[in-house]
Amino acid sequence: MTGFATTQPEKAPRDSHPAIPDVPDALARHLALLLKAERARRGTRRRTRALTCFHQAVLGLRWLRDHTTPDRLARDHCVSRATAYRYLDEVLKVLADQTPELPAALAHAKKHGATHVVLDGKVFRTDRYHGKTGRNRHHRVIDAWYSGKTRRHGGVITAVTMPNGFPIRVSPVEPGRVHDLVAARRHALPALAHAATALDLPTLADQGYLNAEHGLITPNRTPRRRWAEPELTVDQKTHDLLLRGLRGQSERGFALLVGR
Repeated sequence: MTGFATTQPEKAPRDSHPAIPDVPDALARHLALLLKAERARRGTRRRTRALTCFHQAVLGLRWLRDHTTPDRLARDHCVSRATAYRYLDEVLKVLADQTPELPAALAHAKKHGATHVVLDGKVFRTDRYHGKTGRNRHHRVIDAWYSGKTRRHGGVITAVTMPNGFPIRVSPVEPGRVHDLVAARRHALPALAHAATALDLPTLADQGYLNAEHGLITPNRTPRRRWAEPELTVDQKTHDLLLRGLRGQSERGFALLVGR
């Protein structure tokens, strides 16, 4: 990939340096065109924004690629901190609007030779949120964004990936207290069940999705010794071993989402 250099706005200080993200120039210009269309949809008048569409695209790409903080983005682009946050939200919105729905993404995966897809969920850490509350199994009022799984505040993201781990669809965020299976039922399982029947495209998942709808292939439940359940047979252990080997690629999908 080739980098591109960008100049600062006219009011930038003389000691500022150009930003050179490691993405193709065509990608930044394509994102700028999407932002231009979004401004036209909102009815934004010309020359009323602090940054042009191209420089706003650079601002968003720097955050996506290098995790540059909004404070530093505001300083580098000579805008206020609130403006940097608002511009970044606009970039994320126009990019999210380009993503296909899950049925279309599954059909595209099947067309390109996918034999299966992988379903997985992850809790992403967030700041403490005191708004929405819920009740746990003991009927105690708790913070809806507190995850008992990770014992910290976070949001649950459900991702469907290709066999090689490349993500094809990411769900909206759910509060941290929501179980992975519940989040998948809201955003993924209906389309995955249809793909297993209509497209012959099964879905591999871990034990967190046991007793889910048709179309999911999950490992056998681990025997519970306190209930004196019988040990798994050789065939069951072989099935689980092969499933872990195929499903393990989904971890690469979350690595791509977090790192890039």
